[in-house]
Amino acid sequence: MKIHEYQAKTILKRFGVVVPRGEPCSSSREAAEIASRLGASSFILKAQVHAGGRGKGGGIRTAGSPTEVERVAGEMIGMRLVTPQTGPDGKRVRRLLVEEAQEITRELYLGIVIDRSEGSPVVMVCPEGGVEIEEVARRSPGKILKASSVPGVGFPPFLARKLAYGVGLGPKEVEKTVILILALVRAFEESDAALIEVNPLVVTREGDVVALDAKASFDDNALYRHPELRELRDLDEEEPLEVEASRSGLSYIKLQGDVGCMVNGAGLAMATMDLIQLAGGAPANFLDVGGGASADQVRSAFRILLPDSSVRALLINIFGGIMRCDVVAEGVVAAAKQMEVRVPVVVRLEGTNVEEGRRILRDSGLNFTVASGMLDAARKVVSLSRGGP
Repeated sequence: MKIHEYQAKTILKRFGVVVPRGEPCSSSREAAEIASRLGASSFILKAQVHAGGRGKGGGIRTAGSPTEVERVAGEMIGMRLVTPQTGPDGKRVRRLLVEEAQEITRELYLGIVIDRSEGSPVVMVCPEGGVEIEEVARRSPGKILKASSVPGVGFPPFLARKLAYGVGLGPKEVEKTVILILALVRAFEESDAALIEVNPLVVTREGDVVALDAKASFDDNALYRHPELRELRDLDEEEPLEVEASRSGLSYIKLQGDVGCMVNGAGLAMATMDLIQLAGGAPANFLDVGGGASADQVRSAFRILLPDSSVRALLINIFGGIMRCDVVAEGVVAAAKQMEVRVPVVVRLEGTNVEEGRRILRDSGLNFTVASGMLDAARKVVSLSRGGP
């Protein structure tokens, strides 16, 4: 689950991370009132959308007075912000963060993610802040310094100090950075975060170390432990079909291809998408109906996939382990009849009662193409998506 920058900063501030003074707003009048309360000489207005690269698209602007803040806010609220991460349609700006501007002498990068190979959080720092860390990793990977938490110990201060000195900070700046890194680690661990990123982390003219930006996402599976975080979810920022899928207990991610995928099991779904691309096609989505794959879930999957105008053919790839293939086939037939499927459908079944399941599909009177294996299914669905037999 992703949250907005202003929400992430509120969380980090509770753990002792220094952030600029600021408040969110949803109207130009409210923006001016916030600027007056802050009483600064200059201000930063930042569009609150779940996407990076906001500055390049006009989503971060400056103002020198509350009157100017009101004017700029009026131009920003309601705009369609297009960045490299939003796609060509962009995202509508519904909220801004108004902050006091900082006098910056240096910008750094600081982030924490889970290192899957180590099975622990890893802290990353880089002397180049304010740019995409992926670009730095591609161009100058040696500039990114890393240190992992120690099992049974946590993240000791000496590792934070090593990172701070490693990016060339002076003694006073190092001590403030160590405190900030340790606070960030506590926030990451105690909130069950999947990612916390501060880009840029800045050193101000006064010598303070400040989280000028903040990005955070959390492990969905741990949100039951954090009801206060679950309340921060902004459904307006999410793909509508992904929201509907989550309400039905399905895992769905919209992609850019034209072959719809309905699969039970995340590993099988990944393999299915790989085979579609191997066959020369492109998946339109990732959709996992779960190992149990009930008839209700199949119907919900059809309701999500079929309205997508980019889907030109549908591949249903089900392994009948927990749920028998004949039961799955009956659910597929019932859902297809109810939904009036208008695109070609390829079905690959394997597992318990597979022959009975295939018979149900063949005898349904519907235009199903029954595949004999995964590669056969991928080839057939790609051909059908292009108007072939």
